[in-house]
Amino acid sequence: MAKAGVTDSQTRLKIFRAASDIFEEKGYEGARMQEIADKAGINKALLHYYFRSKDQLFMAVFQVLLKKMFEKIMTIFAADITFKEKIRLFLGQHIDFLSKNPKLPIFLLNEISKNPSIATGLKETLQYGEMRDLLYMKHAKELRGYGIKKSDMPQLMVTVVSMSVFPYAAREMIAIMMPQMLDNKRFKTFMEERKEFASDFILNSLKHRKK
Repeated sequence: MAKAGVTDSQTRLKIFRAASDIFEEKGYEGARMQEIADKAGINKALLHYYFRSKDQLFMAVFQVLLKKMFEKIMTIFAADITFKEKIRLFLGQHIDFLSKNPKLPIFLLNEISKNPSIATGLKETLQYGEMRDLLYMKHAKELRGYGIKKSDMPQLMVTVVSMSVFPYAAREMIAIMMPQMLDNKRFKTFMEERKEFASDFILNSLKHRKK
């Protein structure tokens, strides 16, 4: 139970803030429940009283982390820079986010299959329509030059996001063909290189589409 003079809501808030900081800094894999308890100023037993597992605690704070990622993306999309620069910045920051949480795509797929209501929360946090419309509004002329109509934006955005998400979601399958991908150091290097490769691939594909 919470200490005398401290309400349940106050204790939960302390845990939530501590967990948010540590998950954001170290990702799901790097975070430790003892470290979260220490940062919150409570003992580990009390932390487990409120959150039985790291999975449960992560899901409680995940949407806060996702909201921060969404805000970064919106800042990129709203910036007065070229479309090409936005593609590179997005892939760079998204891969950085996923590198801290490499099992996040599979984790989410599993959680959503068990609890479909999670998808509603993700939809509200991500605000896909707002991202899509902002990107098209800022670069409509350039995108039309590539043969991209507004109705094509879902295809474009899914293609871009899949460049960063797929290697994490399908890492075990990829490792069947490339066993070295099971080595964390090699996989991290692969994903660092992918920032530039994926950006170049998308932009060159758009140039080809333009012809």
